[in-house]
Amino acid sequence: MIGVFDSGVGGLSLVRELFLKLPEFQVVYFGDTARVPYGTKGEEVIKRYAKEDVDFLISQGAKIIIIACHTVSSVASDYLRKTFPKIPIFEVVTPGIEEAYQKSARQRIGVIGTSATVRSGLHKKLLQSIGQCEVIEKECPLFVPLVEESFVNRPETIKIARYYLRELKLKKIDTLILACTHYPFLKSVIKKVMGNQVRLIDPAVSAVNKLAEYLAANPEISNSLLKNNNHQFFASDIPAKFAQISKKLFGKEIKIERVKMEIELTAKKYV
Repeated sequence: MIGVFDSGVGGLSLVRELFLKLPEFQVVYFGDTARVPYGTKGEEVIKRYAKEDVDFLISQGAKIIIIACHTVSSVASDYLRKTFPKIPIFEVVTPGIEEAYQKSARQRIGVIGTSATVRSGLHKKLLQSIGQCEVIEKECPLFVPLVEESFVNRPETIKIARYYLRELKLKKIDTLILACTHYPFLKSVIKKVMGNQVRLIDPAVSAVNKLAEYLAANPEISNSLLKNNNHQFFASDIPAKFAQISKKLFGKEIKIERVKMEIELTAKKYV
């Protein structure tokens, strides 16, 4: 089983990519909607939440983990790999960075993400380790709650997007990394503000492609994964908007089970 987790509903966009690219594999998803957003939290809190999320997915039978959350990918992916050394753990930062660098014509790349993601400086560091490029990063903290509350097509959202993206437009970037799995839900808004000349990179697509390559190269791991469509979806809270978002992504409502973090979460200890 492939386990996917995010701080909220944004990771469902990555699950959709899994269904398209690797439809034969069973997926278990956990969205920590009761504690969203992670991007405003401190590093130690993010690591603790991330470990609890992975513990839960392993308790449900996950043998591979995808960190759909860019905040966790930026701050805690190394920590998780050290904590769970026998579990292959994939993240969304590196694949998105590689694609952005390859597709940028003038090496003027923008990155938008949560406060924690941008503060980490990881995107800029990794991009400039590949080659010479100009990287402009911008925190967009209101984007996550706008998506969580289904405010995607509201006039306020356009105004907020124009405010956040103004500097990136002035810097004349040609490629923009959507460094949060919530942000693809705002793709039409971002495109409207930035214009068609700016290429938008959704790292979820890149991450799933990386996983597909890994499974093709490691058939023994691929063969050990459950292959059926009995997918499971869990969340630490189930807001009314969850059903709307899942229906938009999958064309139907999905069954979501609630997990009460820190009280009902009694995952098996992984050694």
